[in-house]
Amino acid sequence: MREETKAIRLQTERSQFKEHSAPIYMTSSYSFDDAEEMRALFADEKEGNIYSRYSNPNVQEFIDKICAFENAEAGWATASGMAAVFTLFGSLLSAGDHVVSCRSIFGSTHRLFADILPRWNISSTYVDFDDYDSFENSIQENTKLLYIETPSNPGLDIIDLEKLAIICKKKQILFIVDNCFATPILQKPLNFGADVSIHSATKYIDGQGRTLGGIIVSSKKIIQKVEAFARHTGPSMSPFNAWVLSKSIETLPLRIERHSSNALEIAKRLQKSNKVKWVKYPHLESHPQFEIAKKQMKMGGGIVSFEINGGLEAGRNFLNQLQLFSLTANLGDTRSIATHPASTTHSKLTPEQRMDVGISDGLIRLSIGLEHVEDIWEDIEQAL
Repeated sequence: MREETKAIRLQTERSQFKEHSAPIYMTSSYSFDDAEEMRALFADEKEGNIYSRYSNPNVQEFIDKICAFENAEAGWATASGMAAVFTLFGSLLSAGDHVVSCRSIFGSTHRLFADILPRWNISSTYVDFDDYDSFENSIQENTKLLYIETPSNPGLDIIDLEKLAIICKKKQILFIVDNCFATPILQKPLNFGADVSIHSATKYIDGQGRTLGGIIVSSKKIIQKVEAFARHTGPSMSPFNAWVLSKSIETLPLRIERHSSNALEIAKRLQKSNKVKWVKYPHLESHPQFEIAKKQMKMGGGIVSFEINGGLEAGRNFLNQLQLFSLTANLGDTRSIATHPASTTHSKLTPEQRMDVGISDGLIRLSIGLEHVEDIWEDIEQAL
């Protein structure tokens, strides 16, 4: 089956009730036929469900669908996107280890590197997204993994996955890609040599601003390590959230196509505005990494970043003038969303740290929704 069909037809096995749509398995635990089955399940001699912190039919259906899109052997779902990031680090890192990361990463991931992982003597080194020599030269004897976002949040920088995969293989470290902005529809990091792909399912995978979730997909060997950590630390995805997200995946290919076509049109129009200093969108020919984006992304995605003339005050005024757009700390929704990163998502960074990752005071991040493109543009135009 092609992936659009898999998104709809991959489903947990039907029960005796012959339901057409998968039910929600809202149960904390599962019963056993006898003492021997219970022993065999706990000894990992037999596959089956023991406790919903370990596994659940709804959660497994969700995992299977993402694995099918990402061409991954196995996966693990978590309660949120950041739970996926921390679970992965907790699974793969030990005291004394070192991480190399691109400088342009989500604010909460930066807090992990800066404030939380150092408590366990885990250090990190940041590298500019386009400095491939520094990526390689920053790898030390105790480096365990290289971590990137592409496209980055919110600067939409694009990193060549194949180049970094070659470096990681050479240095024998793991290559981790946060694939949240691109989604499994537009970009498949494992196909380009990455070892692990992670997502905040809260964003495009849900796509309607309803629920939280995260997922890690990789080889069976790596997911076994993740499972060993997650079973006992408890960052579990709830059956209800998994059911919602699994249903959302059925429309993900259609939604991403519309997000991308709307966003490309908005980016093209913003480029022509004298109120705007610059516009970045992966499939815009003016993007500095346009050729890389075309190689590894099927379409450009739903995020557009631009800098408005007038700095911090102009950025806030622009947001205050919007009427159709929502002002909220999310993205990937059916509804268009505008954010001013310098005063919201990245406000905890110093001005110097923000500039290091390309976040100017006037930078605006637009998550372009599924509304009619002319209504979206008219709102942006009047706000400008």
